[in-house]
Amino acid sequence: MNNDIVRGRFISFEGGEGAGKSTQVRLLADALTHKGIRCLSTREPGGSPGAESIRELLIQGDVGRWDPMSEALLNFAARRDHVTNVIEPALCAGTWVICDRFTDSTIAYQGFGQGLEISLIQDLHRTAVGDLWPDVTFILDIPVADGFGRVANRSTDIDRYERMDSQFHIRLREGFLEIARKNVERCAVVDAQPPVDVVHQAVITLIEQRLGV
Repeated sequence: MNNDIVRGRFISFEGGEGAGKSTQVRLLADALTHKGIRCLSTREPGGSPGAESIRELLIQGDVGRWDPMSEALLNFAARRDHVTNVIEPALCAGTWVICDRFTDSTIAYQGFGQGLEISLIQDLHRTAVGDLWPDVTFILDIPVADGFGRVANRSTDIDRYERMDSQFHIRLREGFLEIARKNVERCAVVDAQPPVDVVHQAVITLIEQRLGV
């Protein structure tokens, strides 16, 4: 690798169902590209051929298809493939990576949502991907009912997680907010209820403050 290349920055978007993560990933990538920053947009679970195959196992089928440990292991199998083959090579080449979900989602979904020990998930993270964490994580926060109102208006099929009960999604939201409270230097909570352009501007302001762009 050329030693003159400055490592890219790693940005993730987190939040419950219907928070608008994929839209904000796309808008941020467009904005950074306009500023001359080379960007890669990706997602989890998925983002690489192997991880996309695992994604289908996770999001399809009955709600009770997997127990929490099985889900966590599948997520980290996908994440390792994604990091090894896509994220880390891009960062080393100086590309900024913007990811729709990362390990915080596993902590929120399988930890806070399904009761798996958080320390176990953190151990899995260290084993699978080492000390890689995003430079900035945006947690898009929206009340559960509002998020599901958006999901209901989509044309796509509802996946396994979107079919889980409301109490699970309440725990999920609380989990994301707790993650933000415990990681204030990395995480920023953004109100996802306003119009898309208002949320995007809040993200841009925080990027300027956190990363000096």
